[in-house]
Amino acid sequence: MPRVPRPAVVAAAALALGTLAIAPATGDGPAVTDPRVVTHFDLTRGQSPENIALAPDGSADLTLSNARQVVNVTRQGRTRLIATLPEVANPHTPVVGAAVVLGIARAQDGTLFVTYATGTAETGVWRIPARGGKPRQIAQLPPAGFPNGLALDERRGVLYAADSVLGTVWRVPRAGGAPTAWATGAALEPRNPRPAAKVGANGLRFHRGAVWVSNTNAGTLLRIPVREDGSAGAIGTRATGLYAIDDFGFVDRHRDTALAALTGGSEVELVRPDGTHRVVLTPGDGLSNATSVAVRGRTAYVTSAAYFTRRDPNLLLARVHQRDRD
Repeated sequence: MPRVPRPAVVAAAALALGTLAIAPATGDGPAVTDPRVVTHFDLTRGQSPENIALAPDGSADLTLSNARQVVNVTRQGRTRLIATLPEVANPHTPVVGAAVVLGIARAQDGTLFVTYATGTAETGVWRIPARGGKPRQIAQLPPAGFPNGLALDERRGVLYAADSVLGTVWRVPRAGGAPTAWATGAALEPRNPRPAAKVGANGLRFHRGAVWVSNTNAGTLLRIPVREDGSAGAIGTRATGLYAIDDFGFVDRHRDTALAALTGGSEVELVRPDGTHRVVLTPGDGLSNATSVAVRGRTAYVTSAAYFTRRDPNLLLARVHQRDRD
C-alpha cells in the first residue's frame, strides 16, 4: 500500500498492536538466505516499488506507486522505464489522496496489466502492450474503491483485482469490459475505523485453482476456491496473526507455502500450509516497509516501498532453499 498521511501512520501502528499474535512455526520449511539489495529507488521522485510480476528472463516488472510508473529491473539491478500511467487532475483516491499504480500481472505473451487508483473515472484495470507502449484502460472500477492486488488466470482469460476499501474481489475479462463483484464478505473488508487506514483485501495471487487474498487490517491470508463454473467458493482463512500483511508469493506452484511481505514491521514471513509462520527476512537484511514477494526457482524477489520509514525503497533478492516436505 502507498504512503498515507501522518495521522494514518499512527493508526497503522495501532492496527499493528491490535492484530493477532504470531503463531509459532512447526516443522521444517524452506530456508531464505543470502539477501542482497540489487536496486535502490528515489522517494523524491515517487519511486516506491509496490508490486512485482516476473519476466521469463528473470527480470522483474515493478509498479512504482506514487510515480505512476512501471519499470523493468534486471537481476543485476539495471532499470528501464516501461510505461507511465496518465496524470489525473484532482485525484480523490481513498486512503492516500493521490493517483497510484498498485497491482501488476503479466501474461505469457508479455502484456502487462496494472491497477490504477485515482478516485476518478480512471480508476480500474489498465493494459500495457508487450515490450511497452501507451497504457490503456480496459475496465472501470468504482472511484470510491481502491483496486490493489491483481492476478491473471490465463486459462479462463480473466483478471482478479482486490479492492482494499470496498472489501471486494473484482473479476474482469482479460480483453476488457464490465467488471463483476466476484467475491465479497466480512473477511475481505477493512477493520480500521479511520478512513486513511482502512485497508482490507490487499495482496492477491491466483494459485492452484484458487484466488488467495491478504487482508491487511485483519492480518489474515485467505483462500477462495474457483468453482468449475468460474464462481467463487466459500472464503477460507488459511493464516492469522500476519501483522500488517501486504502482498505475498508462493514458494512453488505445487504447494501452499508462501512468503508474505509484512509492511508495518518491514519483515517477510514464511507461511506454511497449516497456517503457522515465522520471520525469515528483517530490516537488518535491507527491508524498508516490504510490500510484495515473488518467487521463481531458488530466487525470492522482495520490494520495499519505504512508505513509513521514508528510507531506502528498494528491490531485494534472496535465495530460497527448498526443504519443505509438505
